[in-house]
Amino acid sequence: MSAGRTGAARRPRAQGARKPHGSAPERPGLAARKAAAKLLAAVVDARTPLDGLTDNEHGHPHYLALEARDRALVRAILGAALRRRGSIEGALSKRLKSPLPPNASTVSHILHVGAAQIMLLDVPDSAAVDLAVDHAKSDPRAARFAQLVNAILRGLARDKADGLPDASDVPDWFRDRLVAAYGPARADAMLAAQRHEAPTDFSVRGDPQKWAEALGGFVLPTGSVRVARSGAIPALPGFAEGEWWVQDAAAALPARLLGAVAGLRVADLCAAPGGKTAQLALAGAKVTAVDLSASRLARLAQNMERLRLEVDLMQANLLEWQPDEPFDAVLLDAPCSSTGTVRRHPDVAWTKTTADIDKLADLQRRLLERAVELVKPGGRIVFSNCSLDPREGEELVAGLLAGTTQVVAEPILPDELPGIAGFVTPEGWLRTSPADMQLGDPAISGMDGFFAARFRRV
Repeated sequence: MSAGRTGAARRPRAQGARKPHGSAPERPGLAARKAAAKLLAAVVDARTPLDGLTDNEHGHPHYLALEARDRALVRAILGAALRRRGSIEGALSKRLKSPLPPNASTVSHILHVGAAQIMLLDVPDSAAVDLAVDHAKSDPRAARFAQLVNAILRGLARDKADGLPDASDVPDWFRDRLVAAYGPARADAMLAAQRHEAPTDFSVRGDPQKWAEALGGFVLPTGSVRVARSGAIPALPGFAEGEWWVQDAAAALPARLLGAVAGLRVADLCAAPGGKTAQLALAGAKVTAVDLSASRLARLAQNMERLRLEVDLMQANLLEWQPDEPFDAVLLDAPCSSTGTVRRHPDVAWTKTTADIDKLADLQRRLLERAVELVKPGGRIVFSNCSLDPREGEELVAGLLAGTTQVVAEPILPDELPGIAGFVTPEGWLRTSPADMQLGDPAISGMDGFFAARFRRV
């Protein structure tokens, strides 16, 4: 009887037969792991930025189908998998007798998602392994590799005390550009910082010390408030009242380089999401915030409403925009490769290329030349971006100064703002990196890589 029942269970259903009513639902947690693997594939294979994929309104459908708790898990998995991608690949390769075939990228993504949980996150090993195996079995492209997935991840869990191998966690082009610009030692320091999740920084309306205590953080030398782990931002004290906004300590510096702006007409170009706009408005400037994207400008408007700040909004292509009269000062935080934000956005190293840097540097040059034309004679221009690449910073500015008589350099002084002395270059430019602001603990150290230069219109 027992053998007969076993035989019946193995008999295939007739073609077109439906799954029996009341069959077991998908295992809890599997949808989140599937979503993580799909999004990892979108980043690595299609060079799709992670921010868009995990946007809570317009993100990837598999991500939007998840509950808030599972969305948070997906973000954690992807952050770990991308931040330590090279090391994870090394650990997996050691356990493979031969490389996976070229058409097995789905298996690779499943393995990376599982390994990130085992080695870097507080997820039970058994859950990470079993869900990875279930995922493989459920995908026709990966089903034949299910036993391999099981063996590799169980071996990884068994030997996890050995840690991940010491390998480069960014593509070769990324490290090569850093080494060429900063030398091997400083490049390695930046990449070491990249391996750690970034803390959260806040710019505040009032007393920084008061808000440091309220938020459970501390005040940085530059005046920003830093918190090691912030949790849900809207739930923090002061959010609804508009007492602060999230802004990396490095990103808070360029707007301050315009100096005293109270009463001045200031254009904030490429302004969204509005952190610098808020700084200028809070300092008393009459701000016109310009951005090409209507949706990004709408988000900026929402931020200004929460912060109780009044600014003029202008949706326009900066290269074509013609204001009624020139401004007293202009801040251009230009679109860039964003390589300086690699701690906060580890997908950057995998979604950008050297060709992107060249293309963006050319756009920045044209935007900066246009920004100069928008300023009155004698007015200040501050140019900034969050790239680590000199092609988008030092080289671009040097080229502008060599090719125009419309502006002169106005060097930034080391004692001009609190805490910036170590970031001012001999040329009088501002340069920060993920290796800066070292405070003894990676969880509270570092800052975004930023470049800024200041000019005065002749």
